[in-house]
Amino acid sequence: MILDDKNTFMNYKIDNLQYCNWSRKIFKINREAGLDAVHVTIVYHEDFDELQKVLNMWNNHFKENSDLIFLGKSYLDIEKAKKDGKTAIFFGFQNCSPVEDDIKLIEKVHEQGCRFMQLTYNNQSLLATGCYEKNDSGVTNFGREAIKEMNRVGIVIDMSHSAEKSTLDAIEISEKPIAITHANPSFWHKAIRNKSEDLLKSLASSGGMLGLSLYPHHLKNGSKCTLDSFCEMTARTAEIIGVKNIGIGSDLCIEHPNSVVEWMRNGTWAKIKKYGEGSKKKSGFPIQPDWFRDARGFKNLQTGLKKIGFKNEEVNDILGNNWYNFYKGIN
Repeated sequence: MILDDKNTFMNYKIDNLQYCNWSRKIFKINREAGLDAVHVTIVYHEDFDELQKVLNMWNNHFKENSDLIFLGKSYLDIEKAKKDGKTAIFFGFQNCSPVEDDIKLIEKVHEQGCRFMQLTYNNQSLLATGCYEKNDSGVTNFGREAIKEMNRVGIVIDMSHSAEKSTLDAIEISEKPIAITHANPSFWHKAIRNKSEDLLKSLASSGGMLGLSLYPHHLKNGSKCTLDSFCEMTARTAEIIGVKNIGIGSDLCIEHPNSVVEWMRNGTWAKIKKYGEGSKKKSGFPIQPDWFRDARGFKNLQTGLKKIGFKNEEVNDILGNNWYNFYKGIN
């Protein structure tokens, strides 16, 4: 139960991972969904200089949509968003590329608004091993130092795209709880990026958070995944790691052209093929389940979680209050 300074009961609604083709249309959708905060991916493969261009773009978003959004830096901004009827935007990196090989840049990107950073995106980085690598050597020497510095300045370690040993290392090394902002348990769907039961237990025992993903590649039966199946998985996950360690990290990627997928997967380390070239089956963004086309699907999640047997307070925890408490604990 969350009370404000006037002892009024509060429920927060938070989606702790979106990567959309940002526009006023999407900011309005998030407001229609009642989202008080969204953790947005602003970096995949950009270096520090390229990050500055992204930040300039976001400064324009904030100026042009000040009635809908503002930059969030702490849990207090989630409270402010609720009060003002807006959405607090929290910046996150899905890779460590902006800090390059300079640990001093960790403090700099924090000053510029970064609050979440993955140690790696699928592949080996200077900090850790990604989930698509054949050999998982764990967190590197630079990674250990980076984790200490992230703890110091207040950037959450995110291991959503990391390999298992690297993730367990990060949990052990970090003095603050880490997060897996967007993934699902592998007992439900054995996608490469979904997480083992043992790993999730370690995450929860350390006070970490799991954001359940609505991205079809992470769902049982993909785009045809049913709301009932997703909510059954959520209930089973709560039995294993506790309901207080679960939130939503939808991984929504709406309004992007399919060519963006190839850039996400290949970055600058591989030659990017044209969309569909060299393959009989064209790859692109999968279709969202019909019950979660965009953030307004939070209403369907609320209905489904209640139907599966969660109490009202537990539903509110999963849909936002748990993330709010996590944000409050890291400041």
